[in-house]
Amino acid sequence: MKFQALFFILILTCTYLCLAQGSYSNCCIGYVRNVRKSLHKHIKEYRIQETDGDCNLPAVVFSLPKSKSLKPQTICANPQDDWVKKLKSSLDLKLSKN
Repeated sequence: MKFQALFFILILTCTYLCLAQGSYSNCCIGYVRNVRKSLHKHIKEYRIQETDGDCNLPAVVFSLPKSKSLKPQTICANPQDDWVKKLKSSLDLKLSKN
C-alpha cells in the first residue's frame, strides 16, 4: 500500500512539473529599460501581455523581424514607460495608415 501511494505521488509530481515547464514559454519575465532608436523602425507590431492566466507580469511585447537564426525576436517592455507609450502610438498610427 505504501508503494502505491508513493508511486502515485511521484506520478503527480512529474505531471505537474511537465505542465509547469511549458506554461511560461510565451511570457515575459523581465523588462528592457530602453531600445536603441535604430531598432524602432524595425519593430513591426506589438501585443499586450496581461497578468491573467499563466503570465504574472504586465508587459508590452514588441516583435522584430526574423534574424539570421530564423527566430523572430521579441522585446518585453514596461507598459508604464514613456518610450513604450510613444512607440505604441507611433505603431498604431503607422498600422492605421496601411
